[in-house]
Amino acid sequence: QVQLVESGGGLVHAGGSLRLSCAGPNLLFVDYGITWHRRAPGKERELVAGISRTGSSTNYADSVKGRFTISRDNAKKVVYLQMNALKPEDTAVYYCKATAMGRPVYWGEGTQVTVST
Repeated sequence: QVQLVESGGGLVHAGGSLRLSCAGPNLLFVDYGITWHRRAPGKERELVAGISRTGSSTNYADSVKGRFTISRDNAKKVVYLQMNALKPEDTAVYYCKATAMGRPVYWGEGTQVTVST
């Protein structure tokens, strides 16, 4: 049973925007903190942004601060990553991860984001 599904990736020109979604229809979603990670070709996976269970707390990697915004809608069981002013170095596969105390950690299968010059 799939626990997390990412969507919204694609090809965009530098300076453009994309909004990624991370859906967790089978999770007790409000119990999970959600983080977005990315893996660029030839690089280690890195944390991009995170949001607390209620959405009251967020954090961002320095490389995306001021350009990316993470938000969540617990009623819809979705976390969003709004990505603006995209750069070629943002090209990566983006993954979401769900974490809750005492429960298994879940990862989605990822969505490709490609930013062209």
